[in-house]
Amino acid sequence: MNSNEIRKTFLDFFREKQHQIVPSAPMVVKNDPTLMFTNAGMNQFKDIFLGNQPAKWHRAADTQKCLRVSGKHNDLEEVGHDTYHHTMFEMLGNWSFGDYFKKEAIAWAWELLTERYKLPTDRLYATVFEGAPDEGVPFDQEAYDFWAERLPESHILKGNKKDNFWEMGDTGPCGPCSEIHFDLRDDAERAQTDGASLVNKDHPQVIEIWNLVFMQFNRKANGSLEPLPARHVDTGMGFERLCMVIQGKKSNYDTDVFQPLLQQLATMAGATYGADNKKDIAMRVIADHLRAIAFSIADGQLPSNVKAGYVIRRILRRAVRYGYTYLGFTEPFICKLVPTLVEQMGGQFPELKAQQQLIEKVIAEEEGSFLRTLATGINLLDSIIKKLPASGDGRVISGSDAFTLYDTFGFPIDLTQLIASEQGVTVDIAGFEKELEAQKNRSRNASAVETDDWVEVLPVEQSEFVGYDHTSYKGVHIARYRRVTSKGKTHYQIVLDYTPFYGNMGGQVGDTGYLIDPKGEKTIITDTQKENNLTVHIASSLPEDVKAEFEAVVNTDRRMASAANHTATHLMHHALREVLGTHVEQKGSLVTPDYLRFDFSHFQKVTDDELRQVEHKVNAAIRANFILEENRHCTMEQAKDMGAMMLFGEKYGDTVRVVKYGHSVELCGGLHVPATGNIGLFRITSEGSSAAGIRRIEAVTAAAAEELCYHHDDVLKELANALGTNQFVTAIKKMSEESAEMAKQMGQIRQARDRYLVEELMEQSEPIGDYRVVSKRLDIVPDSIKSVAFELRNRIGDMAAVFGSHFGGKPSLTVALSDSAVALGLNAGAIVREAAKNIQGGGGGQPHYATAGGKNSEGIEAAMNAALDIIKAKLQA
Repeated sequence: MNSNEIRKTFLDFFREKQHQIVPSAPMVVKNDPTLMFTNAGMNQFKDIFLGNQPAKWHRAADTQKCLRVSGKHNDLEEVGHDTYHHTMFEMLGNWSFGDYFKKEAIAWAWELLTERYKLPTDRLYATVFEGAPDEGVPFDQEAYDFWAERLPESHILKGNKKDNFWEMGDTGPCGPCSEIHFDLRDDAERAQTDGASLVNKDHPQVIEIWNLVFMQFNRKANGSLEPLPARHVDTGMGFERLCMVIQGKKSNYDTDVFQPLLQQLATMAGATYGADNKKDIAMRVIADHLRAIAFSIADGQLPSNVKAGYVIRRILRRAVRYGYTYLGFTEPFICKLVPTLVEQMGGQFPELKAQQQLIEKVIAEEEGSFLRTLATGINLLDSIIKKLPASGDGRVISGSDAFTLYDTFGFPIDLTQLIASEQGVTVDIAGFEKELEAQKNRSRNASAVETDDWVEVLPVEQSEFVGYDHTSYKGVHIARYRRVTSKGKTHYQIVLDYTPFYGNMGGQVGDTGYLIDPKGEKTIITDTQKENNLTVHIASSLPEDVKAEFEAVVNTDRRMASAANHTATHLMHHALREVLGTHVEQKGSLVTPDYLRFDFSHFQKVTDDELRQVEHKVNAAIRANFILEENRHCTMEQAKDMGAMMLFGEKYGDTVRVVKYGHSVELCGGLHVPATGNIGLFRITSEGSSAAGIRRIEAVTAAAAEELCYHHDDVLKELANALGTNQFVTAIKKMSEESAEMAKQMGQIRQARDRYLVEELMEQSEPIGDYRVVSKRLDIVPDSIKSVAFELRNRIGDMAAVFGSHFGGKPSLTVALSDSAVALGLNAGAIVREAAKNIQGGGGGQPHYATAGGKNSEGIEAAMNAALDIIKAKLQA
């Protein structure tokens, strides 16, 4: 079977077993503060396991794109060096939500592997949980017995808590698991060493292919376990590993999942895959990382310097560095592999094909930028090495310098070591690790959060949002709450049974307001967030009686300002597609009460005329006063028929909300004005680049737009008063012409003055041996000092000149030397560095001409004298 057939067989099998086949969720996670990326197939079902929402189906299956590069699940450093770890991978999975359990999960796994995929049973091993008496969890006899019906006792192994007890995190659903391992070794090796002894021992040919997790417990914040009200099954099988096993390969990279990329890369590098281990590792790293980068961009996560964007940038730079170091690439190359990836995986994941142009553009620009960074880092490293002793034990780059290269300039530590070793220099790795650990500790301390268990007040599975129709709501109860401590400050998260508060989601910030009890006591809500599927209200304190009945009241001024900006974002999106073209797609947004920000795909600057057209179209739509038309329970097919915009990287449910104003139709769960006329006015405040192929527009509406107009009026009035006319353009052009003429005249005056100075200085020069030495205080523009110095070099021949100056509020020192003086051993750069200490400054330049600036103007004379002393000492020697 090829990889596409292997994937299809899995999905078809579980479809036969009455599983709902669901699409992969985006790899980039939204509305879950505990995750940046989907790192397991179960992530999209997390709310079901946590009890935050009911299951739509009792059984489901899918192939999920996952990324493991940070936190508990981090495979980054192993990638490329071994045969089976990846950053981005597909996870084939099947789930039971309170339906079947161990018996069926094990039976179907066996049936699929041995009957459909035809894997030899004598190469299969299963592990079961040995139990944890200290936590009251017994040996998993039930799973063992089901496996014993299919495997000999020697192929069923007991596993410890690390390998055979799966946990979602520090708290939450968990349970014993049963892993399925496969022995890929040759018959001779198998005869020599029993495969059972190599299970879970990191042997590259005896590997886990499928994990069957049986969720039975809930881990509480105090570490104790309690039984779950409903038991679930969560299984995950590594697609790439399965392909290796079925296709009879010894490495995931030898399967048809990776070979097209590796062969193209080898051709580009003029190499042969399999001929050189270091080059092979580099090619595997690049092929793996390309997949992670491309899928992240397709899902809307662009490389950046923060959070998930920073992770993607690190992965991309790691790939570039391997290509640069081991394959000799000095120009962008990863972007050229994208078409091959799209051809390979675009069928199963259409977002790759739809976003191909953007993916190529973003990667190409990121590559070019980092290749320039590498060049800068190499220059900095060279300068560090040059300062080291020529020989001996002192030829060590300090950990601090290595860390600065890594942290400030993004220069990889292993590349620093490689370049250093080529020049006979070592790196203080212990010092580097100490600096790195200190940074990690600072980061951990800054982000440390202590979260208590939820305290249930009212048994409510899911809070109901009533904010589309209400800004206040009576008869509200607290369903649950918990205390959270972060950076030494404590706040409370509150979940209500009904809420008019909108939780931060889809780029729109959360509501603020208060809860008021029957006594009139208020609990201030400072923010509202969407966490998984819960609307969480943030308060600095709890109400006196958490069981009371409350009225929930939203800050309506803030809500309406946000709604106006959100609706304006929709209108602008539609206008941009009309003005620039239908290639424009939303790539990010922020909607606050004060302003809106909108990122979109477009490959060049939006011109002033195009921005004016967009503004005009949005304001025309505002004046048209289009009424909000919404369908809160629309099927995806109905939404498509209505022409609704659907965004890549978003996970939509079976039913969606469609928001329509005139010709603008989008899927959106956010808050909007009842009619576009409520927006009042729309003004664009800025347009610029957000990332490669991405433009960013910021704008204001309503009162903020009105204030902007008033500000512009005030500026125009100030200009009129200053210029004495309302004809601004004419007046400014005239002033510019007059300024240019004055500058021309001043230049001519300076040139005449400089010529006079040269003559005067030549007459005043002091003879020392065969040389003429000039020294004078010149409080004139630096360009004139340079002009005078070089003219003296041309006119005198064997000379040295020292000039002190105080210009523009700062002291400076200039030294000029003839070539003959330099040949004698004088160096202008060295002289100014030493003499400038008198003006509390420093500088440098070339051996024949150098300048230095400083802070202490009173030291100018002393600096000039110090420079003269150095020069005279050499000339008189």
